[in-house]
Amino acid sequence: MTTARLAPRTALFLPASNPRAVAKARGLDTDMIILDLEDAVRDDAKAEARAAAVAAMAEGFGERLTAIRINGVESREHAADLAAAAVAKCDFIVVPKVEDAGNAAAIAEAIGKPLLAMIETPRGVLEAVRIAAVPGVGGLLAGANDLRAALGIPTGREGLTLSLQAIVLAARAHDIWALDGVFNALDDAEGLAAECRHGRALGFDGKSLIHPNQIQVATQAFGPSEAELADAHALVAAATGGAERFEGRMIEAMHVAQARALIERQGL
Repeated sequence: MTTARLAPRTALFLPASNPRAVAKARGLDTDMIILDLEDAVRDDAKAEARAAAVAAMAEGFGERLTAIRINGVESREHAADLAAAAVAKCDFIVVPKVEDAGNAAAIAEAIGKPLLAMIETPRGVLEAVRIAAVPGVGGLLAGANDLRAALGIPTGREGLTLSLQAIVLAARAHDIWALDGVFNALDDAEGLAAECRHGRALGFDGKSLIHPNQIQVATQAFGPSEAELADAHALVAAATGGAERFEGRMIEAMHVAQARALIERQGL
């Protein structure tokens, strides 16, 4: 479903209830805008945020991918969010705390848009392969904060590695996107860069963000470097088919395909 479009390097969450932030987002250099109806919105502002999200999507965000994060199946706002999401002019719907493939399938059918399923619980991790297999699911999005809390991990990423890798494996098994979770420290660019490098090393396509000042760091981390691009162009130019030697290493068709994908990603 999503292979025809490159996965976003950056996916910025914004409260749908904040019109100033939403308006500013139209000038930000992020690959995806996610208007949030869930955690970022107070209970007494849910209805207002829902209407604002639909209106904002109707106005559009240029060439950027767009999504709305709805409230989960256990929320009293869920049914109203589904109805709004079905008519909203957005590309994706983000569904929090997905733990069951059947629920994901029902939501996708009701909305008629591809889902980004958030994997935020131990059960969600264990069910990730089945969730990723649902035809209406276009990607998995790691919910690192909730996972950390549920697993009793106080800080850091070390204890999350198995869960994060399982999310990537599930996504790759079904050829859908895998997006890393948010980084909470807004003024720690070095920490963000390190976490992005870790996420890319695990195989994530991009990172979800919570502040505009995180965009540049994440874009650089999940996009190809100049050295990577130069190597990719040289490899594609040198390849003649079959297994062969290239700059001291053996390459074959798989490596050529990887190089071409890297070059294509530069165009995001």
